[in-house]
Amino acid sequence: MEQMQIKSLYDLTETIAAPLFGGATYPWELLPKISAYIVELGNTLPQDRYEKRGENIWIAKSATVAPTAYINGPCIIDEDAEIRHCAFIRGNAIVGKGAVVGNSTELKNVILFNKVQVPHYNYVGDSILGFKAHMGAGSITSNVKSDKSLVVVKSSSGSIETGLKKMGAMLGDNVEIGCNSVLNPGTVIGRGTNVYPTSSVRGFIKANSIFKKDRVVVDKN
Repeated sequence: MEQMQIKSLYDLTETIAAPLFGGATYPWELLPKISAYIVELGNTLPQDRYEKRGENIWIAKSATVAPTAYINGPCIIDEDAEIRHCAFIRGNAIVGKGAVVGNSTELKNVILFNKVQVPHYNYVGDSILGFKAHMGAGSITSNVKSDKSLVVVKSSSGSIETGLKKMGAMLGDNVEIGCNSVLNPGTVIGRGTNVYPTSSVRGFIKANSIFKKDRVVVDKN
């Protein structure tokens, strides 16, 4: 189970949310805490670098935000991030330095580490995306099971009950998700792994591997 732990998935120097991870073992433990953390952190951000816009919304002055984007708080958009045309940020979202939130992309209760890209028609809910993770066009996180039962993270070495009704995907640093893929509830993908386009992914996928058709997983050369 160690490969699913925070220490195996993320470089915590690459997020403004690093203090939130303290004391936690698995990343999904943070999902219920994102909202309160944003409000606490936002009120301490330096006013010469961040501007408060609306209730519990802090946007770095170096960030680029399209006038057609919708942003609901609590939310922090960090330095040099880009929020593109018709992006929909529903709240409880931390967008990292240099991250891209693209056309018609929807965020809800998420942490995007620095340099994450969700640039085209993505839905990312109740999820954490590591440094330089990238979701191809149309790829989404599914965060609620069809029977509405609590999410369980499954792997070849056993299962972990999260106690959460809503959990999308935990993507490690430098994960690449192919276009039009669905990451089912309770998906955890290790650092440096690639997922083929149009894949349906669930459970734990190990680091530095390739998820191919028919759920075949091979090591990277």
